[in-house]
Amino acid sequence: MKIIQRIAIAELQNFFYSPIAWLIMIVFTIQVAITFTDTLGMFSQSQEMGYTIASMSSKILGGTFFDILEYLYLYIPLLTMGLMSRELSSGSIKLLYSSPVKNYQIVLGKYLSMLVYGGALILILSVFIILSFFTVRNFEIQTALSCLLGTYLLLCAYSAIGLFLSSLTSYQVVAAIGTFAMFSFLNIMSGVGQDIDFVREITYWLGINGRAMEFVSGLICSENVLYFLIVSLLFLFLTILRLKSVREGGSRNVIVGKYVGIVLVALLLGFVSSRPVMMFFYDTTATKSNTLTPNSQEIVKQLDGGMTITTYVNLLDKRYNMYGAPGCRKRDIELFMQYIRFKPEIKMKYVYYYAHADNPSLEQRYPGLSDRERVEKICLVDDIDPDMFPHVSELKGVDTAGLASEGYRMVRLIERKNGKKTYLRMFDDVTVTPKEAEISAALKRVAMKLPTVGYVQGHGERGFERNGDRSFRYSTVDKYFRYSLINNGFDFEVLTLDREVPEQVSILILSDMKTALTPDEEKNLDNYIARGGNLLIFGEPCRQETMNPVLERFGVRMLPGQLVTRIDNGFTPDFVVGFATPESSKLAWQFEFLQVRNLHITMPGTSVLAYDEDKGYEVTPLFVSPGKGFWNELETTDFLDEKPTVNPTIGEEEKSYPLIVALNREIAGKEQRIVISGDADCFSNGEVSASRLGVIPGNNYYFPGGLFNWLSGNQAPVDVRRPSFPDNRYYLGLQGTEVVTICLVYVFPLLLLLGYLALWLRRRGR
Repeated sequence: MKIIQRIAIAELQNFFYSPIAWLIMIVFTIQVAITFTDTLGMFSQSQEMGYTIASMSSKILGGTFFDILEYLYLYIPLLTMGLMSRELSSGSIKLLYSSPVKNYQIVLGKYLSMLVYGGALILILSVFIILSFFTVRNFEIQTALSCLLGTYLLLCAYSAIGLFLSSLTSYQVVAAIGTFAMFSFLNIMSGVGQDIDFVREITYWLGINGRAMEFVSGLICSENVLYFLIVSLLFLFLTILRLKSVREGGSRNVIVGKYVGIVLVALLLGFVSSRPVMMFFYDTTATKSNTLTPNSQEIVKQLDGGMTITTYVNLLDKRYNMYGAPGCRKRDIELFMQYIRFKPEIKMKYVYYYAHADNPSLEQRYPGLSDRERVEKICLVDDIDPDMFPHVSELKGVDTAGLASEGYRMVRLIERKNGKKTYLRMFDDVTVTPKEAEISAALKRVAMKLPTVGYVQGHGERGFERNGDRSFRYSTVDKYFRYSLINNGFDFEVLTLDREVPEQVSILILSDMKTALTPDEEKNLDNYIARGGNLLIFGEPCRQETMNPVLERFGVRMLPGQLVTRIDNGFTPDFVVGFATPESSKLAWQFEFLQVRNLHITMPGTSVLAYDEDKGYEVTPLFVSPGKGFWNELETTDFLDEKPTVNPTIGEEEKSYPLIVALNREIAGKEQRIVISGDADCFSNGEVSASRLGVIPGNNYYFPGGLFNWLSGNQAPVDVRRPSFPDNRYYLGLQGTEVVTICLVYVFPLLLLLGYLALWLRRRGR
């Protein structure tokens, strides 16, 4: 060990007596300081303007360390290029060979010097971390330590690679260029051979690109830690073998065999360490942003036994190139890594085929060609074997009818060993891929029995299979709308009340009926209510005659007229808004979100509700109108050409009116929950996705989730919210930030420069 220390000390003297090591340290400090102080300047300016910035820790660490990791590879070759090549070119290596110094001692001594120099760079970074700790409230010090760890491990790997390349040549420039080339090779390896199963695993593991960034995000993964250790040891062993072969000679075949053996052992260790069952994680973030939320973790715990997620990829689907190509498989699996972390036995399978799908761009590119001819063209361009894409009819053991019902789009089938299965879809929005809320909802569907929603028809109710603004498709059954019921854990079926409501139905929707129920239908509805079934009832202005006979069962009625406003917002007076009440926030987190932020839902035409509490129900107003400027209009009906005015003589009064109410009671051994709304449009396609000039974008897409969250007993949708970021205050103002900027960008590097000059003058004096 003493010999290793002496070699390391001698090498460190060479480092710190030369200007290169000091120059790198000074430039490194300036670059870090500029990035760091730019972020602090943004914080101080934003706070001066009255803004609140959340997650300051991640912004500081992400911005600073992202830049560090981007240019760190530029420094190391300049330091390592002379570690061994200098000995080879000067002939001093022969003195080492003739001395009682072993090869591993030479290598470890020189490598130890690089570890110490890397530690010096980490100490410089620690200055910025310590400053952040004292200037940002609740700064995430654990995440900062994770960043330092990732950066240091990357330095260790870079140093080992540079040491090996330096041992291959006596020319320092060649060693530096070779090190750059090796870094580039490892950066691109993760994308090589991704369409070949076994090769994909090896090359993806070899890729060094992005490994350290997971540490910056606050996630310490055993696979990444072991990757840096294995790569470092690999190149150290290769360097020792290189010195041994030069020192002792031997058969070329034997030497090559040893090189290959060392590489194969490293690849084997890497393959084993990257298996899900062998991986361990630690999330350092305060909000556990790299981990599944507690509700999702509880769902995964209930998934005992094996489970397979099969992704069916249609070559002719418009999502193929971006998400479904074989080369995208590892990136696709990353979507489920947080789940695989808690359930390593999840198997990911991919089935490739072709079938005619909705893909207009493909029709334009290859007009007049058959589907098979298009497959041949695409495979020729992408250099893929077309035989890996059989026609959908040739797939064995596959529910092709289910694929047809999904429009032959890219879709996943989640299937448990007990036979329970469900589809997990891609969506028609900007994000496209499912996120935690949708994945957890799909898993919950196969883990337990979730509510079934029954939609009553037969009386002119709103449609749910059309794309029109008044339809309920987006809110209920649109497969490719992220927030629809079927993508958030609910089953859905259409029914009529001329027969008993099926037992599996636990939520019944009655919407905007144009004709009244018959006596037999009323009896079946009463039977459903008597067994404790939940209801969601939507009315509309001018539907009092048909809807009130139903509502009277609950002590609720829609008053004559409809709500209007005298506020000129550029729309007709019957375009109003509703605000969540403080009481509503106790029922569902979506309502709490709307209420705390004072956000509205838009209601283009709504009746006002009145209620009594003599029917045994506890009534809670969910949404109410603003008070001033709003009243229940009883006279005017033509709001396009006439302007309504308040007429107190007939009972019109400006005040806050209940627009949506919730009722609950204990019956049949459970809590019955009912929601009644004076407006159906607030639930429609048009309002869920509305965007109007001069009106704050509607928050109606939160509204359906809140309704069904409460009606389902908070079973679905899955709540995947995380705690608020605690690091939301920066203590230094504009002037303080300016002082810090001067100290870090100018004074700190100047002190390093003075330190070098003092060392140089002292050495020169000696």
